[in-house]
Amino acid sequence: MNNNVVIHTENLTKQFGSFIAVDHINFDVKRGEIFGFLGANGAGKTTAMRMLTGLSHPTAGKGFVAGYDVARQSEMVKKSIGYMSQKFSLYEDLKVWENIRLFGGIYGMSNREIAVRSENMLKQLGFYEERNTLVRSLPLGWKQKLSFSVAIFHHPDVVFLDEPTGGVDPVTRRRFWELIYKAVEDGITIFVTTHYMDEAEYCDRVSIMVDGQIKALDSPKNLKKKFQAPSMDDVFQKLAREAVRKGD
Repeated sequence: MNNNVVIHTENLTKQFGSFIAVDHINFDVKRGEIFGFLGANGAGKTTAMRMLTGLSHPTAGKGFVAGYDVARQSEMVKKSIGYMSQKFSLYEDLKVWENIRLFGGIYGMSNREIAVRSENMLKQLGFYEERNTLVRSLPLGWKQKLSFSVAIFHHPDVVFLDEPTGGVDPVTRRRFWELIYKAVEDGITIFVTTHYMDEAEYCDRVSIMVDGQIKALDSPKNLKKKFQAPSMDDVFQKLAREAVRKGD
């Protein structure tokens, strides 16, 4: 696999009985890229992401993340990635610093490394005074910022963001994307799913899944040109209308 490619799939497939959830998908994600992974409910994007993060075994085909085979080296995949979902992936009944220490340990970092990095991270985020605060007490925007920072705490090759801005206001979403751009500057690749089509415009490239297959993959600018659409929302709607199945 090319060193400039951090995710690579070859006919990656997931089948449940006679139902093909992910149908022979092929794509690469380049190092340092913001890659949008879109699809309506039932398109198969959640199933595809579970395979790429080592949580689900492919039925057929191949997938590589950070150089590791998702089928045979899933534990190495998990150590090389970060992950954040809409539910923020934090433990509400733990303090801010306890969450950081817990996830640092899960990612295999040493106690000394965790101590040094957490000190720096809390200061950079402006959270130092809140390090002993229970996460449940934090405002939503702060939880989101902390969750993302924890997901990239170990400086992974790629971070998977599964609808990370769902349910937050536009200002908080914009601030969250500032964190994404900063992570990219630091060399982290971003793989993001979102239902907000304005966020798709922020991606370097976007793939759109319909009924388990990737039906379009290009930069937002090129996709709008190809589909003669004024926005990514229009591109998405044109493709989503072709969908036959309706549930994930």
